[in-house]
Amino acid sequence: MLTEPTTQCSTPLAGDTVLADVRGVFATGRTVGLQWRLAQLRGIERFVDERASEIARALADDLERPAAEAWLGDVLPTRNEAAYARKHVKKWMRRRPAPIPLAYLPGRAWVQHDPLGAVLIIGPWNYPLHLCLGPLVGAVAAGNCAVIKPSELAPATSELLARALPHYVDADAIRVVEGNASVTQTLLSAGFDHVLFTGGTEIGKKVMATAAETLTPVTLELGGKTPVIVAADANIDITARRLAWIKLVNSGQTCVAPDYVLADASIVEELVEKVVANIAAFRSQEEHRSMRIVNERQFDRLVSLIASTEGTVVAGGGSDPATLRIEPTVVVNPAPNDALMADEIFGPILPIIRVESIAAAVDFVRCRPKPLALYVFTSSTRLARSVIDQVPSGGAVVNQMVMHGLVPSLPFGGVGASGMGAYHGRWGFEAMSHRRAVLSKPARPDPRIMYPPYTDRALKIMQRLL
Repeated sequence: MLTEPTTQCSTPLAGDTVLADVRGVFATGRTVGLQWRLAQLRGIERFVDERASEIARALADDLERPAAEAWLGDVLPTRNEAAYARKHVKKWMRRRPAPIPLAYLPGRAWVQHDPLGAVLIIGPWNYPLHLCLGPLVGAVAAGNCAVIKPSELAPATSELLARALPHYVDADAIRVVEGNASVTQTLLSAGFDHVLFTGGTEIGKKVMATAAETLTPVTLELGGKTPVIVAADANIDITARRLAWIKLVNSGQTCVAPDYVLADASIVEELVEKVVANIAAFRSQEEHRSMRIVNERQFDRLVSLIASTEGTVVAGGGSDPATLRIEPTVVVNPAPNDALMADEIFGPILPIIRVESIAAAVDFVRCRPKPLALYVFTSSTRLARSVIDQVPSGGAVVNQMVMHGLVPSLPFGGVGASGMGAYHGRWGFEAMSHRRAVLSKPARPDPRIMYPPYTDRALKIMQRLL
């Protein structure tokens, strides 16, 4: 471990005070060197390894998430992100030589990645550890100080981050600020050098508007209605199993979870039957068939979607307001203007819609806002690539779901309404760095022709040379 922190990591200080504190640390230059960056990345790795049981308990308290899902959704991807960055950051930091035109010789040119300074990370409640520490990996790999604002809707995880993280990282340069939405607003207004926000599209718009007041660049990882397109030649057994599994993870409260399925008419009935069977099998050993929703507001919203749908509820549909639990629910053929098809569901409800062709499925998705992810199930590589090329999305996966977000060498982010910018691996390092162009010239030669007053002859020579 690092030495005992000299500064309390969780702080009630005003946003501008916290920003001034971390900027003061950055001004010392200690975060810029390779060794500091490596130490922070190792600290993040040790934190998730040594505190894994505490992390699981916190996630159980906040979301009733099983220990296996805590490991898979928060501990594993965080550790892998930090380890990948630690192994590659030295290479990422190197200056990249750039060619220069003959007319500008002698000289050298390169691009270097400078730290931005102070980064604000605003985490969500659904993966409250990974989606705070994953962005932190990119921030410290790039040599920045960082302020983390965890979600107040995951208080146990927020408290764990504030209490334990300072023992593993530089607690003066990396701060955790707890609090409600007003604290987030205060931090946003302070004018950080970069903001990375994970959350819903509507809140993302507000974050961007506030950041614009201080010209703060933003990375927005939002959401949207992630579609699944299932072709007639897909392996239906595997497709149904993977759909049921991923949709149930974290009670469906995952930004890249399948939001709705467009299935070829020739296989839709078989797919529905097998999805329902797999959901029942996956929940058969659980104490509750129903699944916990994060709070009453989200619970009421999801119950309303089930109650108002004109589609056919073929499985589930039950709910318990006393425990905020909803049964995994499958709805067949809701209308395109059904409330289920309007906004991101973010819960254990899966609409499955019959389409007459893959072309019809492509048209259906293309006329809607660009999603965070696109999933295609088919045995045809050509068809999969064709669909991906026709349907814009933040990321795409063939014959699986969500896994692209666990690959640290791939950029992760949205497009259009599902977000802007990307991070993970080198992409996070670059997102939180300034790509600085540098041209170095010797003092001589110093041709007089370059300086005014310009003669006609001098201008003609320069026009030929430059």
